[in-house]
Amino acid sequence: MSARIQPIDRLSDVLDRYEAIISDVWGVLHNGVMATPGAQQALAGARRAGKPVALLTNSPRLPHLVAEQLRDLGVVEPCYDALVSSGGVTRELLEKEGPKTFYHIGPARDSGLFEGLEARPAPLEAAELILCTGLFDDETETPDQYRSMLQSAHARALRLYCANPDLIVERGDRLIPCAGAIADLYEKMGGSVIWVGKPKPLVYERARQALETALGRTLALNRVLCIGDAFRTDIAGANAEGHDVIMTIAGIHGHQIGLSGNNYDLARLEQFAAETRLRPTYCMVSLVD
Repeated sequence: MSARIQPIDRLSDVLDRYEAIISDVWGVLHNGVMATPGAQQALAGARRAGKPVALLTNSPRLPHLVAEQLRDLGVVEPCYDALVSSGGVTRELLEKEGPKTFYHIGPARDSGLFEGLEARPAPLEAAELILCTGLFDDETETPDQYRSMLQSAHARALRLYCANPDLIVERGDRLIPCAGAIADLYEKMGGSVIWVGKPKPLVYERARQALETALGRTLALNRVLCIGDAFRTDIAGANAEGHDVIMTIAGIHGHQIGLSGNNYDLARLEQFAAETRLRPTYCMVSLVD
């Protein structure tokens, strides 16, 4: 933890040190409303340089639906070789549960995650599991409003699959609560939570497998560069997996690091890293080449 965080201006400043990239999506490629200027071009440039890119997102959607969302938000460059989503990996785990019933906490738009599975949705009182993909209405609700529901689930010792470990996410200039906030509350009650997504190892294994397939050979951990905006997920996951990581400041921590235009407080970032005991290798405002 003694190394200082290295500010960089462009991805190309450090690209030659690595053979492949694992990049976050929300907070790097877009902010939930529009594509981040320059980010997709930076990843496309890395691919042209022979560095395959795996997108790794805590989205509760299946990969092909995340790809559709990216196109809708203006991410149209050929900037990735593979897309791994926590929703896709959650579906794999639910397939192994067989015909169990589950109660779905989350918006109807996430129902594609479980369509066609043996496992089927049911009212809470009849459920054997809980699947959480978000809040029913993340525009108006808060996680604490789910406390009574979670207490009922805990009384029945229901396991909760969290298909998005993020606590909050950017949506334009606002911060919106995510499934991770519900799961965190349930876990603090003593409930059993299966966290699917960053910073857990399983999703990183999937991303590296995709990169090795693209390269046709195995990868050393220290030759994989991660990119993300969140300490709790992106930085924690990269640190645990032995990957160097670029932190983009113009994400969920920007207001905590004094971001103003293209300026930020590096000392505050270092203090934040010391407090969390998590350390980005590099930092930059937004991903550009």
